[in-house]
Amino acid sequence: MVKTKDMRSFGVEEELLLVDAKTGALAPVSEQLLGEEPSSGSKTPRAEGPAGGYAGALVPELKQEQLEAVSAPYRDLRKLAAGLRAGRAEADRQAKRFGARAVALGTYPMPAVTQLVRRPRYLAMEGRYGLTLREQLTCGFHVHVGVASDDEAVAVLDRIRVWLPILLALSGNSPYWQGTDSGYASFRYQVWKRWPTAGPTDLFGSPSAYHSLVRVLLDCDVLLDEGMVYFDARLSRRQPTVEIRVADVCLEADHAAALAGMCRALVETAAREWLDGRPPPAVPTELLRLASWRANKSAVTDDLIHPLRNGRCPARSAIGALFNHIGPVLAETGDLEPIKHLASRIVRTGTGSDRQRAVFARHSKLTDVVFDAVRRTHLPAAHL
Repeated sequence: MVKTKDMRSFGVEEELLLVDAKTGALAPVSEQLLGEEPSSGSKTPRAEGPAGGYAGALVPELKQEQLEAVSAPYRDLRKLAAGLRAGRAEADRQAKRFGARAVALGTYPMPAVTQLVRRPRYLAMEGRYGLTLREQLTCGFHVHVGVASDDEAVAVLDRIRVWLPILLALSGNSPYWQGTDSGYASFRYQVWKRWPTAGPTDLFGSPSAYHSLVRVLLDCDVLLDEGMVYFDARLSRRQPTVEIRVADVCLEADHAAALAGMCRALVETAAREWLDGRPPPAVPTELLRLASWRANKSAVTDDLIHPLRNGRCPARSAIGALFNHIGPVLAETGDLEPIKHLASRIVRTGTGSDRQRAVFARHSKLTDVVFDAVRRTHLPAAHL
């Protein structure tokens, strides 16, 4: 087994909704919450943090009805899982001061009008993107995995792209939009694709090609800045990491931690393939768009596109291919059994979207969906 100190570092960013603790309505309190909490608002968390203290950071997001919990970087999966739960707990603790709760939902189920965080960048986005910006209230899950260089990072991007739809399928947690069942497991992904650069990417081949493309995109004067390069996976602007951004925020913390473990294993596997001189799968981006559509439509309840055979297959087969691919690395880090168990549980019992629909089917009230999600957001550790 690989020693912990030799494992790649990884950390997560979870976007969370803020809802009224009594009514379940959206609670536009993030500016108050972060403005009164001087230790929050920085996106530079402490590494591994002190025992008994939250090592991460709470930072604002686009709307006042949400915030982001940014974990410290970790090398051990169980420590990351504990840090992730601590971020949810800290967000909830701060929200309670204003009569609200923090909840891990990819979209808000009920009809609502949202309020923009009044920062210059967000105001500029509103002026440029209009309704797309005003309607934007989605919560994603971003995993940062450490890399040694730009060469390694771009090699990783080219080799993980075919696997990202499976991560989307395992995370689906946004079936409702403005009071209506969208018919999708991840309607967040549908909404997110309104942005000009969102979605899968072509093969880059080299760091120079990646950075050249980003410069061209910026020169077209459609994006405000490099932060709006919303690829499903990209190079981080601030840290030596690959940032995998395809997933919904997961309803349960254990599921989120398992997804983060899969991301790290994908990056390590891809880096080894690059060092061994193995070329990336030459899958057309158009096919990846279809794979992503199937993943966000039905998650694990219907067929997916096989990441290597490029054809329709049962979800179990696609997920099985993922574990055949990353299993050796997960075994080395000691994470194979818990992550495989959690993935099997998701396939067996469903994702967060299935849970939301089951609650609505029993009660016919979307408020019950919200309150059930609050409870499940803060479940204690069961597997990680």
